[in-house]
Amino acid sequence: MKKLSILMVTLFLLAMSYSCSEEFLTKSPLGSTSENVFFDEKGIDALLIGTYAMVGGSSLWDISWGASIQNWTYGSAASDDAYKGSEEGDQVPANDIERWEVQSTNNYPADKWKLCIGMGVDRANKTIKVINATEEAGTIDAAKADQFRAEARFLRALFNFEAWLVFGDFIPILTEETEDPALVSNVNAAGAFLDFVVEDLAFAASKLPDSQAQVGRPTKYAAMALAARAHLQELEYSQAKPLLDAIISSGKYSLMPNYIDNFNIATNNNAESIWEVQANVNDINESLNAEMGIGLNWPHGADIGMCCGFHCPSQNLVNAHKVDANGLPMFDTFNDTDLANDAGISSNETFVPTDHAVDPRLDYTVSRRGIPYKDWGVNRGSNWVRKQSDGGPYLPCPKPFMNQSERYSLSTTTGWQTGINANNFRYLRYSHILLWRAEVAASEGDLGKARDLVNQIRDRADNQVVMGKVLVHVLPASFYPWGADGDIDWDQPAANYQLGLYSSFANNNEAMRAVQWEQRLEFATEGFRFFDLRRWDGLPNKIGGKSMADVLNSFATADARVRASFLAGKSFTEANKWMPVPQAQLDLQPDVLVQR
Repeated sequence: MKKLSILMVTLFLLAMSYSCSEEFLTKSPLGSTSENVFFDEKGIDALLIGTYAMVGGSSLWDISWGASIQNWTYGSAASDDAYKGSEEGDQVPANDIERWEVQSTNNYPADKWKLCIGMGVDRANKTIKVINATEEAGTIDAAKADQFRAEARFLRALFNFEAWLVFGDFIPILTEETEDPALVSNVNAAGAFLDFVVEDLAFAASKLPDSQAQVGRPTKYAAMALAARAHLQELEYSQAKPLLDAIISSGKYSLMPNYIDNFNIATNNNAESIWEVQANVNDINESLNAEMGIGLNWPHGADIGMCCGFHCPSQNLVNAHKVDANGLPMFDTFNDTDLANDAGISSNETFVPTDHAVDPRLDYTVSRRGIPYKDWGVNRGSNWVRKQSDGGPYLPCPKPFMNQSERYSLSTTTGWQTGINANNFRYLRYSHILLWRAEVAASEGDLGKARDLVNQIRDRADNQVVMGKVLVHVLPASFYPWGADGDIDWDQPAANYQLGLYSSFANNNEAMRAVQWEQRLEFATEGFRFFDLRRWDGLPNKIGGKSMADVLNSFATADARVRASFLAGKSFTEANKWMPVPQAQLDLQPDVLVQR
């Protein structure tokens, strides 16, 4: 979608101040302000744009970082993929998410609830009411009303799904017919909330077009993809399968040539994209039309420092990129020892990066010392990291970051969160579809199909690697950005990259483990990992034979190898699978909302 204009925002705010009653349809006295300005095609579109504005969480209000649609807290830092980063004393509520100690008074989940339910769902419902009233008045025809309604219901489903990922079923079901949301309980029949989300998406898929002229608006395939993901959260493979097959057979999408194409501004809205959250900068003060929810997650150290060093890849994730002599994952031994890191080693001291064979996706997912970092220069290690003892030895997750050559033209020029940029978030992309379909195949015992789909993803991952072998191992400030002549061999890969394809799977469990591993590497630090672990915990063989608690508690124990005592003594239990209902909501609706 094109950028939200200030005018559209203003129009939406004006609309929300009016009732959606029949009074809208009466003729106003000559010379008075017309309240029914929104009861036509142009007005409804303005309301829809205002609803889209809530997806990024910041276009009208400065919503906390806990509301991010990229789920870097709940989906990434709460898992074994990443650390909160920064310093222990900065954004303390995020510490509790990482340590599985969240109380109902934590403001991060409170803001997720407020954005998704109090703002997103509310806006979608009010927009649907206007659509219905406008159709009833005869200002638009039924077909056009259905198109608008489909977009609004897609957005309502999206906001509800995002809330459901975090809070589970303990969310009130609110529709355009709800007279007083304050009286609606969050106690639902088993499966009712998911059914409500899927019903909205089924309607959207039936009315939305195959393609949209304006990027950012959903297609029928976006609705089908989100419905498939919703079914997969409950391991409803038979319901997800036909949706995934329909997307694949449509021929509308294809893998981009290179993995990094999914994380570059220049390749926004590409052939792999099914639905992207659009980001625009420098069109509103502080670039509020980009995603402010990740506004803290940029390098904080010397040379390229911005703010604020949050969301740093974990050592566990780095280790997960190890491969064996055949270029395949080291499922059982990947975390026995750590790939070399520079924790506690000054940039002015010698550090030799590992020569262990690794998956090529590692250095697009993690920025580590001695490896070129986009076009910014060679990562100099500890001088580039805010505080290694709290946030680990790696830079903030680089996927959402811009290139140096794009700074200030495609990144914000105002405010203090200057890493915010025009890189879209690929919320739904074709690689999701292929790996979710591979998961379905593994569950069914269709081992050949599971192998072929996983190999498609792995084959693409080997198309491009980070180039530039750094030949020196002391990296003082004077080295920045590329050292002296001869310090880097640009004809060599930056590391020992190897990647092999699977020849076969022996059984369902082996296929499922490979699919799970591939999903972790392909979507690492994109806010999926915690939710994937939670749903896979319901499989017969769980996560490679381990429960979610086994995986996360093992991670917490090994974490001391790089971060001293940040997770020491912390443990993950069944109760930590969902965020509590925010206390602020319970206080607003006593005897209506209940704690999960």
